[in-house]
Amino acid sequence: MANCETPRSPIVQVAIAVPLHRLFDYLLPLDLSSDGVIEPGIRVRVPFGKHYKTGIVMGLTQTSDIPPERLKAIEQILDTQPLLSDSDFKLLSWASRYYHHPLGEVVATALPVTLRQGKPAVAATEIRYMLSEQGHQVIPEQLSRAPRQQALLARLQATATTLAADTPGADKAALKALLAKGFLCEVSVTPAPVYQPKPALAASAEQQMAIASVSADLGRFSAFLLEGVTGSGKTEVYMQIIADVLQRGLQVLVLLPEITLTPQLEQRFRDRFAVAIVCYHSKLTDSQRLHAWLALRSGDAAILLGTRSALFTPMAKPGLIILDEEHDPSFKQQEGFRFSARDVAIARAKMLDVPVLLGSATPSLESLYNVQRGRYRLLTLSARAGHAVAPQFTLLDIRNKPLDAGLSEPLIALMRSTLAQGQQVLLFLNRRGFAPVLICHGCGWVARCGHCDANLVIHAGERRLRCHHCNSEQRLPDLCPACGSVELHPLGMGTERIEQSLASLFPDQTVVRLDRDTTQRKGALEHYLDKINQGEASIILGTQMLAKGHHFPGVTLVAIVDIDSGLFSIDFHAAEKLAQMIVQVGGRAGRADKPGRVILQTRQPEHPLLTMLLTQGYPAFARLALAERQQAGLPPFSHQALIRAHASHAGPVQQFLHAVAALLRQFDSQVAVLGPVSAPMARRAGQFRFQLLLQSPNRQALHQRLDAVLPAIAQIKAAKTVRWSLDIDPVDLY
Repeated sequence: MANCETPRSPIVQVAIAVPLHRLFDYLLPLDLSSDGVIEPGIRVRVPFGKHYKTGIVMGLTQTSDIPPERLKAIEQILDTQPLLSDSDFKLLSWASRYYHHPLGEVVATALPVTLRQGKPAVAATEIRYMLSEQGHQVIPEQLSRAPRQQALLARLQATATTLAADTPGADKAALKALLAKGFLCEVSVTPAPVYQPKPALAASAEQQMAIASVSADLGRFSAFLLEGVTGSGKTEVYMQIIADVLQRGLQVLVLLPEITLTPQLEQRFRDRFAVAIVCYHSKLTDSQRLHAWLALRSGDAAILLGTRSALFTPMAKPGLIILDEEHDPSFKQQEGFRFSARDVAIARAKMLDVPVLLGSATPSLESLYNVQRGRYRLLTLSARAGHAVAPQFTLLDIRNKPLDAGLSEPLIALMRSTLAQGQQVLLFLNRRGFAPVLICHGCGWVARCGHCDANLVIHAGERRLRCHHCNSEQRLPDLCPACGSVELHPLGMGTERIEQSLASLFPDQTVVRLDRDTTQRKGALEHYLDKINQGEASIILGTQMLAKGHHFPGVTLVAIVDIDSGLFSIDFHAAEKLAQMIVQVGGRAGRADKPGRVILQTRQPEHPLLTMLLTQGYPAFARLALAERQQAGLPPFSHQALIRAHASHAGPVQQFLHAVAALLRQFDSQVAVLGPVSAPMARRAGQFRFQLLLQSPNRQALHQRLDAVLPAIAQIKAAKTVRWSLDIDPVDLY
């Protein structure tokens, strides 16, 4: 459509979080234009369909493809100054193009929930309690019939301070009662940081070299890969580089793959740096995330510690970006805007002209490939810090050996000797629940999910059967639904079953189980970690969260209960992920002054991956894996995009993807189109799932093909009956 005559008021281009690849034009009414300047980065409230939405101004123009009489007007300007800068928009626009995702949804990712909802961009405040005039005068003994109120009043009179409702030892009911009696009053304060700095540790020669290399490049873009064995002091390297950044008055963004890692690292940072440190992740409240976002944007905070969602937080004075455990697949968003925090962090550092530091004991093959190509500079920490030595890895052949809930007699004996010396044991099994299968020995019936191609998992403590894919659940039956037999038995093992067995084998030892089921409650993980670090738990049992960089100085024996489940997979990433898991979990052993042992229970003791990893180490495995990837033409020697589609019936999905494949195959052969094929889990949550894989040795050719075809895909008739998504650089072929 030709451009229409320009209306008298300026036309504002607005990004709105909807799944459409376009901006939306609005008129700026004269009464609003007099309220202040409107410019990119300011939020506006606009009519959209039958509702109102919050959008971000991306630009102003004099023309529109929409006739003037059809343009709607902005309802309200929500900010007096831009929330996002030009460099923020540059990054978001690049990410939208690279991942072929609607710009409005990408921009929304950069904002905390409260700002997306149109609420004021004002720092969060905290409600605290202080003594009223009446409270100063009252005698605590007058409350002798209410001992908790009496103790709280006496505490406040003695300290003459304010108290938050969540202060340890503060009874909420007593606070409310004293408030109702007029002895207390509420005050609003902005949380202030508490500084307790400690001196830096002495750095080894390798640490000094790594610190000097990164610090020398402060003020310009460089990408570094810090490959340090587990326990080598990577965090100390981070902190000494951060100290150099802070001395220049600049800010640091530190990204972690999991929320569970933030409390430990946050405490180490607070112990070291006399600056404001904020956290940003999904377990915080909306107001806490807003406070952190605004503090980094304004420059009030010097360090932001967060998960991948923190990546887009604006920085007033950017100095350094760090990604710890860069190999972790959690850095790749798997729903909606499917971005890689690692790859976008590299792009952001380049745009900001600051260094980026990636750290890992088991670097991803992509990062090692980038070192080979000269894109990253490799920094190495080959020895453990202090007097700690690398743990000894042992393959324990469990063929023809009786198992007690997955534990062999040799392993149990090792556990007994370790515990007898007052040391801690860590058991790893990446399968929660009691058992993965419930089977009838009478007729062979197996408890299956009615919505997924998966078995229901037994959760014995709750007497429930639960699907770990769609979260559907049902009561654990007493009789077989098929034949009425009472011969229902669990098959296989989960962390819950091993925990039960450990209670029988080691009745005098305290067992802590760390998995999603035990750490859901707020503060539960921190409670268990404190218990472990204070030596109150002898045996630690858990799932993949144990492989995420936790520091357990008392652990000298680590056992991976079932290594074989990771040896066979249709995903070409599987070998890399298994090798990383073995090294990372094993790295929890012997991190202090006592030597550590790592036991791998297996029925495949001659498997080449295991023997190479244990005899030659992760670097040798990575070199071989890269050579195999190159020979097969797989990433990082090629580039992939995965189109996934699902619907309640298989036919429309197959029809849609066949039509997409036909569109893609109209072009030259630089991009291979593989499929469509059924997803590894063909049915999930009642949806039939298929996928189409695109692969090319040329990244530009792949993206050009997608740019040409994506608009046409939306016009395919079957597209209206299916849900589909595009995943650039997929890390999981689920």
